[in-house]
Amino acid sequence: MVTAFVLVNVERSTLKQVVEAILEIKGVSEVYTVAGEYDLVAVVRVKNNAELSKIVVDQMPHHIKGITHTKTLCAFEAHSSIDLEKVFAV
Repeated sequence: MVTAFVLVNVERSTLKQVVEAILEIKGVSEVYTVAGEYDLVAVVRVKNNAELSKIVVDQMPHHIKGITHTKTLCAFEAHSSIDLEKVFAV
């Protein structure tokens, strides 16, 4: 499983619509509104890097109006008290 955190800046007037559109993307498990340099953090859990690329390179910037900038952080290793692979069954 590949896990990534996509930091997203949006046009403020489109925040709610962008959150809803991101949540519709297969592979996105959560979207958080946050304070700071970015407006949203989307958690993406997919089988491989090709699926991740499709989401962050094609779907998010080209199919969702209101996204102005993204930055993707790929996780190398997860530390959790629960079995994430089992919970998310990607």
